[in-house]
Amino acid sequence: MSELRDRLEKCFSTVFPNLSGQEIPQAAMNSVEGWDSLATINLITVIEEEFGIQLPAQDLERLVSFPSILDYLNHRQHTP
Repeated sequence: MSELRDRLEKCFSTVFPNLSGQEIPQAAMNSVEGWDSLATINLITVIEEEFGIQLPAQDLERLVSFPSILDYLNHRQHTP
């Protein structure tokens, strides 16, 4: 899972360049300054491009933190 984590960290650092490497794994919508609806759209776009996937709209409401997105991508990767 570390490659997945590294790729997701890269996505977060692209959208939130002010976050340190130590802050990214705990990043959440309610704790990161500037993580608003526009930042969410940017983050989802970067993730879709990085992983070559399309995230269904109904899944977006639960993708509100680094851990929740990592869990989602890990589960998706292991689901046919």
